[in-house]
Amino acid sequence: MLTHPTLDQMHTLSLAGMATACRELAEQIHGNDLSFDERLGLMLDREIALRTDKRLTTAKLRFANASIEDIDFSTHRGLDRRNVLSLAQGAWLKANENLILTGQTGTGKTWIACAFGRQAARLDYSVLYVRMPRLFEDLALARLDGRFPRLIDKLARVQGTHTLSDRQRLDLLEIFEERYRRKSTLITAQIPVAAWHEMIGETTLADAILDRIVNNAHRITLEGDSMRKRKTSTLLTGGEITEINHS
Repeated sequence: MLTHPTLDQMHTLSLAGMATACRELAEQIHGNDLSFDERLGLMLDREIALRTDKRLTTAKLRFANASIEDIDFSTHRGLDRRNVLSLAQGAWLKANENLILTGQTGTGKTWIACAFGRQAARLDYSVLYVRMPRLFEDLALARLDGRFPRLIDKLARVQGTHTLSDRQRLDLLEIFEERYRRKSTLITAQIPVAAWHEMIGETTLADAILDRIVNNAHRITLEGDSMRKRKTSTLLTGGEITEINHS
């Protein structure tokens, strides 16, 4: 096997994971005992793992270790296991549909959203986690330094409150117009979907924005009190802690 030329070609094709696995297999004493299919499978597994890690780093998830496998269905939050596991298969991502998570503070919206984000990365989709206040700050700064078109393009391509100002409404409409039927968006909110129109304000823009967000969205509504309260109560009573606090 022409190891060095092969490694060079892998790096040229941006197959760093496969190149690393190929080099390690060549150095292993028993590496040659593996069949071609086994060696190829190991190299592909390494490439997929490396790409997933890169996507997760770029995603900037608030809870980077959240995963679908670790979602707690035993707590009474109105979570349907079958629905969640069906969404985890990624058909909504392939169809460029949206996912909306609503519920009171502390019910686990952000953690579950990060779990879906991690799952999307596993399925080879790019992901970006961003809080709405920070998003509007970044957009305002981008207008001043000339980055606005590039930032809108980035937000449109990635797979990934309060009453809004006129500028924020227009920015939001532009983002969702670019993403509509092209990319999926996952949104978490304490406010129920029925109240979003009033929150956005300005009827025409609210109609346009919600038409691009809600009509092709799957919805998960989390119920019950804050899980933080349950954890605090458990600590005060000296009971056993059985769950990590999901925000």
